[in-house]
Amino acid sequence: MASKTSLSGFPEWLPQERLVELHMLDTLRETFELHGFSSIETRAVETVEQLLRKGEIDKEVYGISRLAEDEEAAAVAKEGKLALHFDLTVPFARYVVDNAGHLNFPFRRYQIQKVWRGERPQEGRAREFTQADIDVVGDGSLPFRYDVELALVMIDALSKLPLPEFKLRVNNRKLAEGFYRGVGLTDAPAVLREIDKLEKIGRDAVAANLVEHVGATAEQADAALQLASIRAEDTSFVDQVRALGVQDDLLKEGLAELGEVIAECVRRAPGRVVADLSIARGLDYYTGTVYETVLVGHEKLGSICSGGRYESLASTGKKTYPGVGLSIGVTRLVSRILSQGLAEASRAVPTAVLVSLTDEDSWSAAQDVATELRSRGIACEVSASAAKFGKQIRYADKRGIPFVWFSSVNDDGAVTHEVKDIRSGEQVAADPRTWTPPTEDLAVRVVNAQ
Repeated sequence: MASKTSLSGFPEWLPQERLVELHMLDTLRETFELHGFSSIETRAVETVEQLLRKGEIDKEVYGISRLAEDEEAAAVAKEGKLALHFDLTVPFARYVVDNAGHLNFPFRRYQIQKVWRGERPQEGRAREFTQADIDVVGDGSLPFRYDVELALVMIDALSKLPLPEFKLRVNNRKLAEGFYRGVGLTDAPAVLREIDKLEKIGRDAVAANLVEHVGATAEQADAALQLASIRAEDTSFVDQVRALGVQDDLLKEGLAELGEVIAECVRRAPGRVVADLSIARGLDYYTGTVYETVLVGHEKLGSICSGGRYESLASTGKKTYPGVGLSIGVTRLVSRILSQGLAEASRAVPTAVLVSLTDEDSWSAAQDVATELRSRGIACEVSASAAKFGKQIRYADKRGIPFVWFSSVNDDGAVTHEVKDIRSGEQVAADPRTWTPPTEDLAVRVVNAQ
């Protein structure tokens, strides 16, 4: 991997590592578009007021200002304090409201961009990173079936990446909030925030926090933790929840919704999804289905893909645009893939062919060969100097270029061409108008290394 810079949390990739990231991004784009999602990009900067209006994340937001303080003070007074976006969902909600008159609803969008978050840098957590989001947003209402569809789209996308086995864990906030209300816990967001800490601090510490910070009794805390302990890879969780004996209309609604998501995912993507009633998601704007995804055997990395349903994040006050979305932490995934050697690029550079020079006067003719090859989609470059062929071949080998092209003029003045596979040593006659490398060498491939 690239050496660490003096600015921790701002990762940089070596060329061959960047090829792995690009493969993942291209795969995600292709998959999202196959499912009918349109690409957008939003500005990197939002007002602080916009970013902080949902959820307690102020400590994670990077504010920005001009170095010239006098000018900045005037700008802040006019526009409001500015900050870099910490995710893509909040800016997307603003984008929907601003452009509602130009969008067709339900609006299906995907967005792949950098985001910035003031976290303590460690593997899987960077201060600057790339996210890949998909969302569907409705005008006033959004059918629940999109909660099911987005889970399936993300399973499809993740299944195409060079990853180990993964599990999409799903819960429903209506289910959780209805249950808490049914046992007498009225501050559901506070309970959810504590339940969200289960994997970090453990059951006993969460129980203590529920009593101390939320005002739960020991019995109420135990009931909330019993709910959070339920997991199932099929719809059997429904009976497990009912067996706890809590009655509430919101609980009933959430249980039905989660059952629908799990049933359809089990049918279409068996083994990929699990109902996990400990999933809470820390952000306050989620209102229904919530998702988190973990790599099997790499659970300590945390969620690699998460999201959920939100009813009023995008709102003008008079009109709301409910939505559901999921976000992949691309940088988190690439970091784990590279650090664990889970996948690698088939070569270090896009170039498939180095066109060699016989002498310094052959550079223009070599460019003609390269142009012919490129016109047929074969990536190539021309040698910089007419060094001995052995030196030109060593340059190609060091770069990871599999083929070297040789041109010569025979006694009759005719130009002949040969191409050498420097891995096997095989050298054959070739015509730049028709020769093509084997399919596996035509472009860089990213392959599983294990």
